[in-house]
Amino acid sequence: MLPVPTPDALAHSQRVAAHLRSLIQDAGGWIPFSRYMEAALYAPGLGYYAAGAMKFGAAGDFVTAPEMTPLFGRTLAHAIAPVLIETGGDVLELGAGSGRLAADVLGELEKLNALPARYCILEVSADLRQRQQETLARERPQLAGRVQWLDALPAHFSGVIFGNEVLDALPVELVHWMQDAPLARGVTLDGDRFAWQDRPIADPVLRARADALNLAPGYVSEINLAADALIASLAHSLDRGLILMIDYGFVAAEYYHPQRHMGTLRVHVRHHALDDPFHLPGLCDLTAHVDFSAVARAGMAAGLELAGYTSQASFLLNSGLTELLMQTPPADAAAYLPQANAVQRLVSPAEMGELFKVIGFGKGGIAPLAGLARGDRRHAL
Repeated sequence: MLPVPTPDALAHSQRVAAHLRSLIQDAGGWIPFSRYMEAALYAPGLGYYAAGAMKFGAAGDFVTAPEMTPLFGRTLAHAIAPVLIETGGDVLELGAGSGRLAADVLGELEKLNALPARYCILEVSADLRQRQQETLARERPQLAGRVQWLDALPAHFSGVIFGNEVLDALPVELVHWMQDAPLARGVTLDGDRFAWQDRPIADPVLRARADALNLAPGYVSEINLAADALIASLAHSLDRGLILMIDYGFVAAEYYHPQRHMGTLRVHVRHHALDDPFHLPGLCDLTAHVDFSAVARAGMAAGLELAGYTSQASFLLNSGLTELLMQTPPADAAAYLPQANAVQRLVSPAEMGELFKVIGFGKGGIAPLAGLARGDRRHAL
């Protein structure tokens, strides 16, 4: 049963809904779903990621891998350390959440003598930026001076750029394939209520992507043009190094499988998954799975080398997750068992190990990444 929002939370959602209604009215009565999703998540002071509600961890709406165990960030540090040493570059984390992952990565890089001069964080939410600053000041005070928050991508960057669960939070286009032509699914108003309405696709890029998929009439799914644009921007910014993206998703053949005819768009609130994106806007996270085939195409079209694509389980195990776990003696059950249980969730095919994938892009001739060596699935893209 869904928890009842507090009066303050409900009032906030009503303000967000009013903002969304104004956007629709100002646009003539209809906006593409991507515009609705962008505003619901990121509208300054209102959107889900731009306001102050707890989002991560047991008290929030979902639990990400870094919140489950520090072993995730420590393993990621082992994976990227060789690239940092090879390039002499920095780290750029996209959307750093609570700051937990940054703290764990920095702590392990310090142990490995592979600290970058700068650990940059690109964060669009002022609320989350403050939380990240507090986390790092509390847990890595000796390293906090290396951390810099950015408002935009740097023009030139060398080192490692990574994002954990970033692509799934980008606004997606919704498409409804019909007998005659695919249509853009957008949001209109039925009185004060939000309602779906399909219209002809005006964007030639979206139309070309939808036509190429050629899905059966009645099929509804997402196309993430924002992910393509982000990867292209990262490619332009990166002079030499590695781009690593970790997220849940599929290759195109699985993403647009006939059985997935209603798409992957989901709403997350207090550890419940819903299908209605109009539910309490501003209080709920909106996400869609990642089409990694499209991400791979976007990276290569932007001049990047596809360094690898594999499951999260393979990547973490290749990068030394098990060895790091064994540094906690199994005889110390109180310390070991929670970490072992978290590791099981990270790598189990029934949990996050198979649904989550890791895709890597290189630029400037960096050495192959051990984390992507075994279990490579580039052929499936």
